Amino acid sequence: MVFNRSILDNGIRVLTEMLPQVRSVTLGFWVGVGSRDEAEELSGASHFLEHMLFKGTEKYSARQISETFDSLGGELNAFSAKEYTCFYARLLDEHVPIGVEILSDMLQNTLFRGNDISSEREVVLEEINLYEDTPDDRIHDLFASELWSNHPLGKAVLGHMDTVSNFTREEVVNFFKQHYVSNNIVVAAAGHIDHNELVSLINKYFVLNGKIAFTRKLFVPEVESHIAVYNKNTEQAHICYGTQGLYAKHEDRFALAILDNILGGGMSSRLFQEIREKKGLVYSIYSYSSLYSETGLFSIYAGTRPSKTEQVVRLIQEEIAKLVEDGVMLEELDRSKNHLKGELVLSLESTSHRMSRLGKFELCEGEFLSLDELVERIDKVTLDDVKRIIRNIFDPNKMVLTVIGPFKTKDLSHLLER
Repeated sequence: MVFNRSILDNGIRVLTEMLPQVRSVTLGFWVGVGSRDEAEELSGASHFLEHMLFKGTEKYSARQISETFDSLGGELNAFSAKEYTCFYARLLDEHVPIGVEILSDMLQNTLFRGNDISSEREVVLEEINLYEDTPDDRIHDLFASELWSNHPLGKAVLGHMDTVSNFTREEVVNFFKQHYVSNNIVVAAAGHIDHNELVSLINKYFVLNGKIAFTRKLFVPEVESHIAVYNKNTEQAHICYGTQGLYAKHEDRFALAILDNILGGGMSSRLFQEIREKKGLVYSIYSYSSLYSETGLFSIYAGTRPSKTEQVVRLIQEEIAKLVEDGVMLEELDRSKNHLKGELVLSLESTSHRMSRLGKFELCEGEFLSLDELVERIDKVTLDDVKRIIRNIFDPNKMVLTVIGPFKTKDLSHLLER
């Protein structure tokens, strides 16, 4: 990955990756604020701001913002997460100046009109309602909240009905002013883009002076094994079973990626083959890992008929026990390495993915690795590395089981008995 990086006088960091073979650019404005940075009474504020910044400025109304990008054949969108918020545009290279102008205006001059706050509040509440009715999505947030019940990373990105319903304009504006400061912003772009030209555009349109950004308190949470059951009359039980993982800069993160792939990363994975293909007990089963500033999580998801819940959990536990006892085979290691390298190369054909890599590296990881360096790190992982991660991750004293389904806690509490 060949990239350029500049820090502007006002503190904004600008990163670009030039891809001369394309005619498009994906442009992202990243803000280092997410759900983990919210006070309890402001749960969901980062996500709410993501919505509000599309509601218009003195120069561009909400409709004008939408119509401008539609007329350019471009895309404008945003997303929120636990540690960052991103506003991004994908457009032709010749339209980068207008994209920078509008995104800069949105991040500096949103009006926060009372009627806009009221109307968008209703939109977000409907989004929360939809989420509450989608248990295969909700289970992951519930798992994180159980794993990190006393840590900011356990907070839900969307917030809650009661907190979103009670945001005041003053609270929203103050949260915005506290976090949307120039030295808490990263501009990342990938595609047919000249770095110096982008720096000039940012200097022209983003005029906020640098301020001292808020300090995020980092600490590793304590995790204890337990089970949490969320009673809901669903046709399918939704299961997350997992534990604490690794932080974003951990040297073993590549070994963890390989373990994740072997255990539940695809159709050839152990979980898929054993529980779906052989037993036919699930439609969907997979594992995943999320890495954050000071910690992470590793989880396995499965959806099954309520009557099969215990059997599925026991089978997952058996597969983990096999890993702990025997490790992985050389054939699995090699196959997983090739799978990860193939995914990596294919993903880099997307300017959006390349832009996201730049933004996340700068905000969360602090280590820029080229494609060759990433491949080298993957290739260096040994069987012993994977075995060490297996034994570190799957501590029986830190395994957490979260289930949504027609159960009470006492119905499933025995599943974590050792």
